[in-house]
Amino acid sequence: MTPTAGRSPFSLLMHLAGDEEQLGIFSEQSSIESWLAAERALALAQAEHRVITREDADAIVDAARLRNVDDETLWKTARNVGYPILGLVREVCAVLPPGPDGRVHYGATTQDIMDTGLALQMTRSLTALDRALGRVGDALAARVAEHAATVMAARTHAQQAVPTTLGATLATLLAQFTRQRERLAQAAPRITLVSLFGAGGTAAALGPRSSQVRATMAELLGLHHTDVPWHVDRDGVAEFGWLCTTVTATCAKLARNVVDLSRTEIGEVFEPFENHRGASSTMPQKVNPISSEVVIGLAGTAGALASSLARLQEAGHERAAGEWQIEWQVVPQLAVLAGTALSETLVIVEGMRVDAARMRANLEQDGGLVMAEAQMISLAAAMGREHAHDLVYEAAARARTTGRTLTEVLPEVAGEKGKRDLLPDPLVAADDYVGEAGRIADAAVRGWSAAPAIPLVDTAMSELAT
Repeated sequence: MTPTAGRSPFSLLMHLAGDEEQLGIFSEQSSIESWLAAERALALAQAEHRVITREDADAIVDAARLRNVDDETLWKTARNVGYPILGLVREVCAVLPPGPDGRVHYGATTQDIMDTGLALQMTRSLTALDRALGRVGDALAARVAEHAATVMAARTHAQQAVPTTLGATLATLLAQFTRQRERLAQAAPRITLVSLFGAGGTAAALGPRSSQVRATMAELLGLHHTDVPWHVDRDGVAEFGWLCTTVTATCAKLARNVVDLSRTEIGEVFEPFENHRGASSTMPQKVNPISSEVVIGLAGTAGALASSLARLQEAGHERAAGEWQIEWQVVPQLAVLAGTALSETLVIVEGMRVDAARMRANLEQDGGLVMAEAQMISLAAAMGREHAHDLVYEAAARARTTGRTLTEVLPEVAGEKGKRDLLPDPLVAADDYVGEAGRIADAAVRGWSAAPAIPLVDTAMSELAT
C-alpha cells in the first residue's frame, strides 16, 4: 500500500462518535467491492443479452473478487492514472485465462463503474439513514405522547412567551423527522441510478443491446434504470449530500434545545446520566451535554461541506475536469456526519431526563408574566384587543419595577381604570392556556406513524457477492 492510500487525518470527532455503519459503507474496502460488484453485474448482464458468453461471464464473476485485488498495486496504478478502475480491471484480468480476460469491463468506461459503485454505496447509506431515522422517530414519538400535557414555557427570542407543553415543543421536531423520512423515500429513485453509457455518454461501445444490458445490470444490483447518462449531471449526488446535511441540521435543532434547557438557570431537560458522563477534569459538579455538543458540531461541519455541493453540478460537456473529485471527499463525509448525528440523537432522546416540576416553577419566573397574553385575551372580548394590550402592558411594567407578580398587579391596574369587573376570577391559569398543544402532539405522532419507509433494502450487492 502506498503511504497515503486508505488513510485519513485523525479526526477526534469521528474517533469519539463516528457512526460505524456509515464509516463501513464508505470504507476503502467497501468502495473497491462496489466497483467489483459493478463489473460482475456488467458481465452477467452482457451474458444475459449474448454480448459475451455465459462461460466468460461466470469466469469474470469468480475473478472480480476482493481476494484477487492487491491494494498496493491498485493504488500505485491509480495514483499514476488518476483513477482506480484501469488498475482494478487489469488485476481482475490477470487471474483470468485468455478469452474471458478480454471481456472484463467490455464497452464500459471508468466513470460507469465508479458511479454505479457510488450508487450502490448511496443505496446502502440511504437505507441505513432511514433505519436510524426510524429509531429516532419512534423514540421521539414516545416522548411526545408522554409529555403531551407537561406544561412549560414556550420561548421566543430566548425569552418566556406563553405556556405550551413539552409534547407540543417536541412535536415540531417529530414533524421535521417525519418530513426527512419522506424526503429520503422520495429522493431514492433519483439518487440510486445505474450508470452504463461509455466514454462519451452515447453507449456506442456497448453495442446495439446497450439499453437492455443496462436495465439488466440495474436489476441485478437493485438500482434504478435510466436511459439518460449522468456522468456530468450530479444533481442526484448533490441531493444525496443535501439530504445528509438537512437530516444532520434537524438533529442539531433538537440538540440545541437540550443544551439551552439544561442550563443551570433553566434546568428543565437533560441528557442521560451515568457515572462521569460529561464530567469536567477540574470542576466536579459538571455534567456537560456531550451528545448534544457533538451533534451541533456535526451539523456545523456538514453545513460547511454542503457549500461545495453546487460545484458538483458545474461539470461541463461529457466529463468533469476537477468537479468530480470534490464529491470523492465530500459525499462520504456527509453520509458519516448524518449517520453519526442520528446515532447521537437517539442517545439523547432515549435517555432524556425531564424535570416537570422545574418547568412548572419556571412559569413563575419574571413574576408570572408568561401569562400576559392570556390575561390580555381574557379582557379583549369586552374592551378590544388594543385597549386590553395597553392595560396588561402597564401592569407588566409595574410588576417588573415593583418586584411583584402579574397576578398581584393586574387587578390593581384594572381597578384604577375601572375595568376590574372585566377580569375573570380567578385569572387564567397556565394549564388553561395551552391551546391546541395536545392536538399538535397527537397529530405529530400520527404523522410519524404514517411516514413511509424508504423503498430500498440493504441487500443491493448480496446476490453478486456470493
